[in-house]
Amino acid sequence: MKQLFMLWAALATFSSCANGKSSMKVTVTNPLAIERVGEMVEVPMNVVTARLHLSDTAEFVVLNADDVEVPYQVTYDGLVIFPVQVAAGGKSAYTLRTGQPKPVDVLACGKYYPERLDDVAWENDLVAFRTYGPALQKRGERAFGYDVFTKNNTSKPVVEARYAEELSQEKRARAAELRKTDPKAASALLRSISYHIDHGNGMDCYSVGPTLGGGTAALMEGDTILYPYCYRTQEILDNGPLRFTLKLEFNPLTVRGDSNVVETRLITLDAGSYLNKTVVSYTNLKGDMPIVTGIVLHDNGPVVADAPQGYITYVEPTDHPDGENGQMFMGAAFPAPVQEAKPVLFSAQEKKQRAGADGHLLAISRYEPGSQYTYYWGSAWSKGAIKTANSWNKYMAQYAQEVRTPLVVKY
Repeated sequence: MKQLFMLWAALATFSSCANGKSSMKVTVTNPLAIERVGEMVEVPMNVVTARLHLSDTAEFVVLNADDVEVPYQVTYDGLVIFPVQVAAGGKSAYTLRTGQPKPVDVLACGKYYPERLDDVAWENDLVAFRTYGPALQKRGERAFGYDVFTKNNTSKPVVEARYAEELSQEKRARAAELRKTDPKAASALLRSISYHIDHGNGMDCYSVGPTLGGGTAALMEGDTILYPYCYRTQEILDNGPLRFTLKLEFNPLTVRGDSNVVETRLITLDAGSYLNKTVVSYTNLKGDMPIVTGIVLHDNGPVVADAPQGYITYVEPTDHPDGENGQMFMGAAFPAPVQEAKPVLFSAQEKKQRAGADGHLLAISRYEPGSQYTYYWGSAWSKGAIKTANSWNKYMAQYAQEVRTPLVVKY
C-alpha cells in the first residue's frame, strides 16, 4: 500500500443523516488505467474532528459506497488512514460519520527485542522484517542491512511467537540435557523451536551479513558505499492495527572527513503491502552526494534494473541452495527519478569481506542536504501468494506506477 497521496483541500460536505449524525464525504480518484486495491489513503484527523464536530472522546466510522464499514487507524502524526478500492480511471466515495466502529484485527505491528541483541522486528499480513541493534554491534557482529522473514498461510502476527520459541531458555536447557543422552532428540527439539525452520507460517532463511541486505539505503563516496551499522536509538511510533511506523537514529558517520553526519530513518509498513515506505535524512551533511538503495546478490540470481520505470527486483535463492526454502523475491520502488540502476559485483577480496556475497543490485540517486530520500523496499516468497519472478516483477512495476501517480483525495 502506498502513502503518497495528493490531499486537495475542498469545501466541506456536511450532511444530516436520518439519525442526526454528522458526516463528511471523501472522494478518491484513480488517475491510472489500472485498478487500485487496498492502498491506504490519508485524511488529517483535525479535519475529521472539525467536520464531524467530534469531542475528544467521540468516535466515528468509515463507510464505503455500499455502506459497508471500512477499518481505519489514527496515526501518531495525526492522520486517519483506511484502505480503498478504486477502478481503473475511476472514483470511489467514502463517508466518515459519527458512530461506534467495529473492532479491527491487528494486521501490522512490531516489537523491540532487547533479549535478542536489540532486534526490532515488524510484520503485516503478508511479510516480516527486522533491523539490528546496538547490542549486536557491541558484540562485533557485522550485519548492516535489513533482514527479511518469510511469511505465509496466515494474516495474523507470528513474529513475536517465533522469537519466544527461538529464545526459550527452558527448551534450550532441556535440549542441553538431552544432548548428553539422546543427541537426536536434542537436535529435534532445537529444530522445533528454531525460526530458521518453516513450521507452517514462514521462517528466517535470508542472509544479510556485512551488506545492505534487503533494501537498505546508504551514501556513496566515490565508488565506496558508506555502510550504516546498527541503529543507535529506536522508537515505535505506530503499532497497528493497520500501520506500523518505526523511527531509527544511527551513530555519526564519517563523510568526506566530517565525522558528525547523523542518519535518521522513518520506516512504515501498512497492511496489505509487500513493501515498506522508508524516508531517510541526514543532518550535518555538507554538499550533495550519491545515495544508493541496495539489495545483496547471491549466486547470480536474475535481476531487473529499470531506472526509467523506477524499480529494481532480484530473485534470492535463500540459504538452502537445494531449493528446500523456495525463492525470495526482493525489490525496491522509487517515487522520484532514479539516475541509474545496475548490479555491481564485489572484487574477489571484497567478496571474502562480505561473507561470500556476490555484490549488490543498486539504484543510484542524489541526496541534497536538508532533503528527504523516500523509497519503498520489501519482499515476497515463492511459498506464499506470489509464486514466480514474473508475478513479482509485475507487482513491482505496478507499485512503481502507483507511487509515481498517487491517488487523488478530496474531502
